[in-house]
Amino acid sequence: MTDYLLGVDAGNTMVKAAIFDAEGRTIASAARNSDSQQPAPHFVERSPQDLWTAAERAIADCIAMSGVDPSAIRAIGAAGHGNGLYLLDRNGKGLCGIQSMDSRAAPLAAQLDDTVGARILQIAHSRPWPAMTPVLLAWMQAHRPESLADAGHALLCKDVIVHGLTGRVGSDVSDLAGCGLLALPALRYETELLDLYGISGLSRLLPKPAHSHDIVGSVTPQAAAATGLRVGTPVVAGLFDVLASALGAGTARPGEASIVAGSWSINQVFATELPRYPRALLASVLGADIWVSCEASPTSAANLEWFVQQILVPEAAALGRDPFEMCNELAAKAAQTPDAPVFHPFLYAGPVAGARGGFNGLGSWHSRADLVRAVFEGIAFNHLAHFEKLDVAQGYDAITLSGGAAKSRLWSQIFADTFQKPVAISDCEETGARGAAMAAAVGAALFPDYAEAATRMAAHQTLLQPDPAAATRLQRRYRRWCGYRDALVEAWRAPPDLQAAPEQDLQTNTQAERIHHG
Repeated sequence: MTDYLLGVDAGNTMVKAAIFDAEGRTIASAARNSDSQQPAPHFVERSPQDLWTAAERAIADCIAMSGVDPSAIRAIGAAGHGNGLYLLDRNGKGLCGIQSMDSRAAPLAAQLDDTVGARILQIAHSRPWPAMTPVLLAWMQAHRPESLADAGHALLCKDVIVHGLTGRVGSDVSDLAGCGLLALPALRYETELLDLYGISGLSRLLPKPAHSHDIVGSVTPQAAAATGLRVGTPVVAGLFDVLASALGAGTARPGEASIVAGSWSINQVFATELPRYPRALLASVLGADIWVSCEASPTSAANLEWFVQQILVPEAAALGRDPFEMCNELAAKAAQTPDAPVFHPFLYAGPVAGARGGFNGLGSWHSRADLVRAVFEGIAFNHLAHFEKLDVAQGYDAITLSGGAAKSRLWSQIFADTFQKPVAISDCEETGARGAAMAAAVGAALFPDYAEAATRMAAHQTLLQPDPAAATRLQRRYRRWCGYRDALVEAWRAPPDLQAAPEQDLQTNTQAERIHHG
């Protein structure tokens, strides 16, 4: 009988389920919405029960579409957005879910960053930011103590799905490290770190850690009835989604790097040890000894989506065209002259408080094609700027690219030319779900480790080599891009008359922009 693996990937808006064979081929996939609520400004929430309902329906749809006998599914893994906070009561019933887009705790994050941020960075290799799990716990302690009094467990996103499948309450070290709750490299809770956040009194809520591939339970009869899975199917602890996406695209070894160019710019370097002087937004771990430094911000393909919605959608609709195909055609037609405009993808966040997106170097002779090309390049340049903050002393020779940019051959080539390194494009669109399934494969002993799982399940790639002439041109373009960015820093800063704005609104915006971009 063929072995199959099930991976579930829960983002902030969708829950996806996919079944893969042992060679990493996608057999079927399905998705369900998991709607968010915004009960107040800066609040972004969803109930843990709604998250689990979306997951069980996506799993049921996927099994039905696949035609796979559920008894042939060897193991199940889940991945989910990092940080945020999902609270269950002592009986395992959902109390509230705060998502990673929430910014209610921005003033507190700013305060922690200013007062104890350096020490937190030294211990946890993470910097305080608004939706960071321990920051949200501290906010709840100050503003919603009644909710914490009723709480029995503090979980992360994918832990809600593992709980729904198995009844197990716990988490894994990749997620807990990624949200700054563990001392690194020890991978354990430490009183000093919890004291720095001001949450040592809440240690009773913290989930028991496991390694991502550890089998932590099996599908219960209730979960089987809701999903169509077989009772007793093993379930592993699961993964932080940025690691799952990297793993699903084929990144699993020291000296490799991963770029996820989706709504967020996710940039990761895999190494045998942590940086001596941490600078990145966060660090995590794959397995027990592959350390991952990560820089991230909402500065990637979401900027192109904005451009498409504002500029191209009406025309594309009238022509019956795909607007993103139109983008590729326009970018290919751009003149690529030395004076071509540059674009800074800071529509949602930027390198300093108050930074905004925009084009620079525009002339009356530039065309719409030049603008599209500038957006493609500007987003790639910002990914490179993130890599300059990562510890790359050991170097990285291989890059995998996933996310929306990977769907465009032209845009992917721009990444290869910008980084001046080969870029591998995965054959799989659901890399997060495949990464979760790969953790399940390791847990089920189909493969001895993640490196072998990546070799076997993520081998189907398209490798793009950098073009030397284009790389030289883009080096000059990147320096120009950085020059504009650096010159605009003071202009971007909040003008004096905004300093008197209400503390919540001003600090929410500026802290989110500063921390999200690093």
